Amino acid sequence: MNVKEIEYIIKIAEENNITKAAEKLYLTPSALAQQLLRTEEELGARLFIRSKTGCVPTEAGILYLESAREILRKKQDTYRRIQDMEGIRQGNLSIGFPPEHGSEMFIHVYPKFHRLYPDIKLQIHEISVRKQQRQIRQGELDLGFMTLTDYQKTNDSYITLGSEELLVAVPENCQICSWDKKPGNSGLAELNLACLRDQTFAVPYKESTLYDWTESFFQQAGFSPERLFETSRISTILNMVGAGLCCGLLPDYYYQPDAKGITYYCLPKHPVWELAACYRRNGYLTRPMKDFIELAKAYWEGALS
Repeated sequence: MNVKEIEYIIKIAEENNITKAAEKLYLTPSALAQQLLRTEEELGARLFIRSKTGCVPTEAGILYLESAREILRKKQDTYRRIQDMEGIRQGNLSIGFPPEHGSEMFIHVYPKFHRLYPDIKLQIHEISVRKQQRQIRQGELDLGFMTLTDYQKTNDSYITLGSEELLVAVPENCQICSWDKKPGNSGLAELNLACLRDQTFAVPYKESTLYDWTESFFQQAGFSPERLFETSRISTILNMVGAGLCCGLLPDYYYQPDAKGITYYCLPKHPVWELAACYRRNGYLTRPMKDFIELAKAYWEGALS
């Protein structure tokens, strides 16, 4: 099992197709198919079931892929430890951000990081938290920046950067139960979510961690809201609330005290979730990775502007 062979087999599994994998590896499909056959003959076992719909790993293939990915991870960690030891400040760093949150942070963090490490090439991916978690587990991402609750965490390593409170955004002309409001610790009035059971909502898309989090509060309030719109963008939820079309739940990062047409409330128990950096469990954090995390933490603490 050599490194090149491992990379070939992993790429077939990732693409679920020999032709597509060959394109990514700059090989001909026949050359890649022959390499797969040689590996299977050496092992005495089939690694994939081939069909018109793609390549599905066999039981032996699943075992091979688990070991292969671990070998590549160990190789990567070893190289990075040596580079840190020798003070080498170049290479690649693959980072994932969630939509909206990540781009704003990156705008503030990148110039400082680039001044520290001008020869490190960043590969930035704006993808959902769950996809980041999968790619970190598979070794495709070095770092992920995520918003999530404790129960949404995987077995990987997490470093807390800050926290956000969940707020309710309501059109200012909405007739809600005023008797249920009282001042909260944040300065906003508290609102029992059950008061909005007859209202429509714009909600996060189902793959997002925010969707699971907000759904838990609807369940606690004893109702499932009528959904007007499902979106990957919190800004879309705010636009719809501001237009008087519906209500929405959102992290306080998006709170706009001067927003026209919107009234904000906090929930009675002031629920919060984490902003966190994530990396592979037992993985090696290089000096550049640590510095990127520290810059991100400083941003969320308000040290960057």
